[in-house]
Amino acid sequence: MADNREFFYRRLHSLLGVIPVGLFLVQHLVVNHFATKGEEAFNNAAHFMENLPFRYFLEIFIIFLPLLFHAIYGLYIAFTAKNNLGKFGLFRNWMFFLQRFSGVVTLVFIAWHVWETRIQAFMGADVNYQMMESILASPVMLGFYIVGVLSTIFHFANGLWSFCVSWGITVSPRSQQIMTYITMGVFVALSIVGLRAIFAFV
Repeated sequence: MADNREFFYRRLHSLLGVIPVGLFLVQHLVVNHFATKGEEAFNNAAHFMENLPFRYFLEIFIIFLPLLFHAIYGLYIAFTAKNNLGKFGLFRNWMFFLQRFSGVVTLVFIAWHVWETRIQAFMGADVNYQMMESILASPVMLGFYIVGVLSTIFHFANGLWSFCVSWGITVSPRSQQIMTYITMGVFVALSIVGLRAIFAFV
């Protein structure tokens, strides 16, 4: 019974990391990328998202609760996983280790980012171009955001590979190798979008 429960939790953890959390990440990066078109374009995109119907319902049940489960169970996996880096050192073992490590870094980054934006907005601040420009004016915060965004994107992209394996989409070694190249491409593409968005505020 315990094994079945853990199997279910791991499958759910994997699923929520892609749908809806991963999809929200892509959407968030796209909205932030409007900063490359200027202050007005970013503010219009941000305000459009803020004015979506049922916004609080969407944030709570489509974003925060799935993210909370994914984060808490992810921490359990990260700190109970047995890594074989010293014994094997194979590519997938490194990806296994980096997935757990990037998950912890991503959790710290997201918690801070939510505090700086969503919580401040709840307290009356306006989440706009000027806010992000002010945050990223600090070299320390700029470095923190670069590391955080890249870590988050890596965690999502590499998590896609794990998702396809755990859900039986890629079963053969050949299909898993192809998915490795695809997820690497996803990482590079989203990293370009994320970094361009960051430096648009600088």
